[in-house]
This record gives sequence, C-alpha cells and structure tokens, in this order.
Amino acid sequence: MISVEGLSVEFNATPLFEGVSYVINKKDRIALVGKNGAGKSTMLKILAGLQQPTHGVVALPKDVTIGYLPQVMILSDHRTVMGEAELAFAELFELQAKIQRLNEELAERTDYESEAYRQLIERFTHENDRYLMLGGTNYQAEIERTLLGLGFVREDFDRSTSEFSGGWRMRIELAKLLLRRPDVLLLDEPTNHLDIESIQWLENFLATRANAVVLVSHDRAFLNNVTTRTIEISCRQIYDYKVKYDDYVTLRKERREQQQRAYENQQKQIEDTEAFIERFRYKATKAVQVQSRIKQLEKIERIEVDEEDNSTLRLKFPPASRSGNYPVICEEVRKAYGDHVVFDHVDLTIHRGEKVAFVGKNGEGKSTLVKCIMEQIDFDGKLTIGHNVQIGYFAQNQAQMLDESLTVFDTIDRVATGDIRLKIRDILGAFMFGGEASDKKVKVLSGGERTRLAMIRLLLEPVNLLILDEPTNHLDMRSKDVLKEAIRDFDGTVIVVSHDRDFLDGLVTKVYEFGGGKVREHLGGIYDFLRKKQIENLSELQKAPSLSASPTTSTKADDGTTTQPTGNKLSYEAQKELNKKTKKLERQVTDCETSIEETEAAIGMIEARMATPEGASDQRLYEQHQKLKQQLDTTVEEWERLSMELEALKGDQ
Repeated sequence: MISVEGLSVEFNATPLFEGVSYVINKKDRIALVGKNGAGKSTMLKILAGLQQPTHGVVALPKDVTIGYLPQVMILSDHRTVMGEAELAFAELFELQAKIQRLNEELAERTDYESEAYRQLIERFTHENDRYLMLGGTNYQAEIERTLLGLGFVREDFDRSTSEFSGGWRMRIELAKLLLRRPDVLLLDEPTNHLDIESIQWLENFLATRANAVVLVSHDRAFLNNVTTRTIEISCRQIYDYKVKYDDYVTLRKERREQQQRAYENQQKQIEDTEAFIERFRYKATKAVQVQSRIKQLEKIERIEVDEEDNSTLRLKFPPASRSGNYPVICEEVRKAYGDHVVFDHVDLTIHRGEKVAFVGKNGEGKSTLVKCIMEQIDFDGKLTIGHNVQIGYFAQNQAQMLDESLTVFDTIDRVATGDIRLKIRDILGAFMFGGEASDKKVKVLSGGERTRLAMIRLLLEPVNLLILDEPTNHLDMRSKDVLKEAIRDFDGTVIVVSHDRDFLDGLVTKVYEFGGGKVREHLGGIYDFLRKKQIENLSELQKAPSLSASPTTSTKADDGTTTQPTGNKLSYEAQKELNKKTKKLERQVTDCETSIEETEAAIGMIEARMATPEGASDQRLYEQHQKLKQQLDTTVEEWERLSMELEALKGDQ
C-alpha cells in the first residue's frame, strides 16, 4: 500500500537514515521502535507527507488516505466536543448537501421523459447509495461510541473544548482521527494523554477495527496487544521483524550477538591486515602485497554494532535521609471547584519506604491530590507532611517547562551547586548526553531527551519522598527500565501517578484507586489489584462497584441507624429469581455482541467488493450493504436496551 524506497534523511550533513526501504501493507500493525533521537517521529512525518526526505521516495496510491496524530498539536477552541468530533464527517455532510441539491432539482423539473432527467435520477441514486455506505444514517452513534470509549461522558458532548485540559483535547483529536477511518493510521505516542481504561479501549479498536497502523509508543503492554510487526531504527538503518514487541526483543538480542561476533572477527581481520602493512611497508619485495592489502582494507564495509551499552545510562537517586515514619497522612481531605467535587473524605497514610501508585480515569483527582501534597492548591481537611520529609516532584509538564534557548549543559549548570558542578559532564554522559550532545539546544531535543534532562534536574537534590506524575511519558523502553530499577532501589518513599501497567508491575506494593469522588486503598501490586477486582483489565473499573461499601459490611444511614447491605433485603427465592433474570440478560447481551461482530465483518467484506471496479456497478451489493447496515443498527439498539436493563437489574442486587 505504501512503498518506501531508498529513504535518506540528513540534518546538518549528519545522516539520520541511509537507503532505507520497506513496504506497509493493508492491515499491518507496525510498532516503530528505536532509542530516543533515532528518528521515529521524523519517519512518521515523512510517511504523513509533512516532511521531505533528503533522498528517496514514499510512493502510495492516490486513493489511500492517511491519518496522523503527532505528539503535540495546535487545537481549536471554538466548538463543542460533539461539534469538533463531527468534523471527521465533513465529506459526509458535503455529500448530504449535494443530495439535497439534487433532490430539489428533481422536484423542480418536469421533463420526466428526457435523457437529462434519467441521468439526474441515476446521479441522485448513486450519491444516495454512497451516502448510506459511508454511514450517513448512524454517524452520530459512531461518534458517541468513540467519545465514550476514550473516556468522555455524555454530559461532556455539549461542553466547549476550551473547558478541557490539553490531554483531553488530544483525545478529541484522536477521536476525530479514528472516526475518519483512514487507510493508514500514524500515531506518535497516542497513550501519553490516556488513562489505563482508555488505553484498553484504544487497544481493542486498533486491533479489531482499524486498517493499517504504524505507531510509536513506549508502552510495552500496548505494543504487545496491538502490533504484529516491529520495525527498529538503529545505526541509520531499519531492521524489520514480523513479530510483536516481546518476540522482537528476543530476536534482537540474538541478532546483536551475531553482529558482535561478526564485528570482533572483522576487527581481528583489520588488525592483522594493518599489522602486515606496517611490517612490510618499506620492503620493496613486498610492495605488491602491501598495495593489495591497502586496497583490501579500503574496500571493507565496516560492521556497526547496535548501541546497547547499558552502562551508558545508570540512573541512581542519591541516598535518602531518614524521614518520619509517616511521610504523608490525609484525614478527611476534600477538594472541590465550586459545585464540582473532585474527591471527598480522603483518608490515607503512606508509610516510610513504601512505593505506591495512584490510578484511575483522568480527571478523577490523581494529580490534584499530588498538588495538595505539594501545597500548590488549597483544600479542606487535614494533610500532614511527616518530620524531615524532603520532596522531589516530577510533574507531567516538567519536560515542557525547560528553557528552550539554553543548551543541555547550561540547563544543568544553572541548578547545580557545590562540588556537583565539577561533575556535570560526567552526569550528562551517564544520561546519554555525552560529547557534543551536551551542547545541543533544548529546543532541538526529542520528547524523550527532554524528559531525561528534566529527570537529571530532579536528581541534583537529595530527597526522601519522590512524587512522579507520569514520569515515563516520552521515555524509550530502555530508559523506562533503568528508571524503574532506580526507583526500586531508592531507599525513600515513592508516589507514582502512571497509566503504564508494565512500568508499575513489580514496582509498587500498594494501589490507590481514584474514582467517583473517592480514593480507595488496595494492598499489593497493579495486577494483584486487577485480580482483586475480578476483572481482566482496567477498562471495567467504571462498571465494577469498586467504590461502594463491601457487601459484607453494614453502612450507616443519614439518621445514624445501621442498615444491612442491599443483598440481605431480598428473600432467598427473590434473589434466586433475580440471578436467573441476570444470567438470561447476560446471555442475550453476549448474543447481540456476537451478532454485531459478525454483521460488521459481513459489511466489511461487501465494502471491499464495492471498492473494486466490478463491485462499484453492482446494484445488488448496494442493496445487501443497506440491509446489513439496517440490521446492524437494530442489533446495536437492542444491545443498548438489554445492557441498560442488565445494569439496572445488577443495581438492584
């Protein structure tokens, strides 16, 4: 579908790629990987047609559509969420207006027997069929499904986009992109602004409903769940693996070992040749052999070994001074903005040395509670910071707050004090900013490089309470692994706000779940938390009664009297009948979901046939397509009705 031939890119005469060639096929799910600064984002921009290569071509058929989501974009503030999402169907609305004009023309004319009138009817029929094929009757439902999947609620649809944070507005752009259903989706770090529940929804969408996908992401679990092919950019070349990310890691290790052996053999050959030349350079009897060896040496194509020297990045937090036993204690903490209550009655105690995670949907108060701890915003209730607690805080926008006019060296030099100033070059080298890289301006750094630079600033002051708000955004896989290891070895207390399941796994021992205005404590790691919730993924958090009282405990009514759980109010027979109805509804919902999947697959097959020259003129295909669309709409309505009935029934249990 897209053919890349002999691609080369140079910046200031320094090559980023050289002679790169590969093909993107229909339904490919490609992970584009490589260390920060390798050129992943540049490759996506070239595929999107936003940047021209120095040499080579990117060839694609004229009718192929491309959708591109960059890491950073300029967003509009003049529409509602629904109005902005409807822009994805601009072509549909133009077609609707065209059909309206044709309809009006048909109503005005009276030359019913003329050839011109017959042609007008044919044009109207063709455009109307095309309108129906593009989903003209159910685009509104598609918009709602997509926005809800990305974490919005129906009350948000009529709100202005200006009321939302940058992360939520990025979700709107992602929704528009997915709704357009381009032939090729190019996504640059799409999970950076999503919470875990929305990531799960996006995984399912990309794996089952998207066409070709090329994505850059540092979320290992996301890559494994979505992609089936991995293209690595390394040493100005690409290496194409027809496997998902975890399998690629194994194959890459084997390839690097082979490279290392070949490199060592070549170095031995070069050393022997150079020794021969040096030994016999001035002997007339060996002049021919010497010249032959010199030419042989010049022709050798030098083998490069992929950079994987883990010693180049050793992140280690300074030893933490001893704090009090309880660095953070919250008692009846409440935060509200006007009538909107972010959270209420928050009671939590974090012990010295604990590593805890804050998880939940965006907007539920994770970063807000962090700001309360940092005393950046006012709140109600009592929040106590323990004795001798020294906080190191890494905010979500820390990397964007760097002064772009400074160099990497100057950025650190301005905050370093005492003896540490003598070691700035060593520190930068340890973070892969050695040599000329330390003289780069911040404005030319990639997102991952900026995050690493911001992390260095955090390391310059010894602290005993680390608060990290989305610290892995923009970090490459290896940098994330090193950061995770450093946090694990840190002898102080850690609070991590993150949606990265792989990063949290094996790192935290306690999870605080934010949702519904409450904060609930769960002992154990991130996957212990999921198992306790009896769910397979965090996309079901909002469906599970996670924040309600335990069914085995009693609760106090407003008048102070004690009431028993709802379940005990029903007799055994009534409970049995309720369970029977619930199971029946669950089966009906499952049957509807299966029917929807089968109908969507059948529609996809017909649309593929309609896209061919033969199918485009086959009226029967259009009729079948219309019937299936109507059948799908009916089934979806039935599914929604049954789902609401099931939800109401479960609420009564």
